[in-house]
Amino acid sequence: MTSNQTDCHYCLQSLRGRKYALREENTYCVTCYDSLFANPCEECKQPIECDSKDLAYKGRHWHEGCFKCAKCSRSLVEKPFAAKDELLLCTECYSDEYSSKCFHCQRTIMPGSRKMEFKGSSWHESCFVCQYCRQPLGTKPLITKDNENYCVPCFEKQFAHHCYSCKKVITSGGVTYHDQPWHKECFVCAGCKTQLFGQRFISKDEYPYCVDCFSKLYAKKCAACKKPITALGGAKFVSFEERQWHGECFNCVKCSVSLVGQGFLTRQDDVLCHECGSA
Repeated sequence: MTSNQTDCHYCLQSLRGRKYALREENTYCVTCYDSLFANPCEECKQPIECDSKDLAYKGRHWHEGCFKCAKCSRSLVEKPFAAKDELLLCTECYSDEYSSKCFHCQRTIMPGSRKMEFKGSSWHESCFVCQYCRQPLGTKPLITKDNENYCVPCFEKQFAHHCYSCKKVITSGGVTYHDQPWHKECFVCAGCKTQLFGQRFISKDEYPYCVDCFSKLYAKKCAACKKPITALGGAKFVSFEERQWHGECFNCVKCSVSLVGQGFLTRQDDVLCHECGSA
């Protein structure tokens, strides 16, 4: 610019026929302006004069020719870049040095591209897909098997067990009974329908029964105490002529001595030791 109407605001020399700079409505000759206001270049440390382009980033300034990648020295003017430890890097150098590698393809996940995180690893969005149907998993529920990821429908089709009772998929836990999988909540007594998981039960005709139901429906009654004989826990019982006794109930009806493993006599429905039976 040239002007013949004013003087330099600092040195008061005439600006007639000379270049000048304007700052806050005041005019300065180029020399005064540069000495007063020019920013030092971050790269070469020289002032960025008013006839040079001043490129600024986070309060720091560069000459246009000095604004370049700290590693490969390529110009960053009008190009995307990243900052690391106050150094400016082109996206390629930044990626090589600092960007995550995709767990699937092992290639760099470029800055600005969408990155998926799962179990401590990073993935390209396009690589984070169901192993079976190859559809993107994104933020959908997924299941991992043998280090491969599956969407829930594909996993259920390929691997999941189906409950023997309700036929629905067992996604976790479950019970195995007669080599068949069951939901815990579906594994119930065939009689009263109470849940049997973690409880004692008895099998009859491939169906599970709680102890109470089995005793009521199928257990033999002790000829002495009339209570069911379940034989749970290895309890001993005695059988004689279609009658059964708990081991602890098989006693002489007269003197109450135990007859288990001993000889005995019968009198109608009673059992007696030899001594009482001979008396």
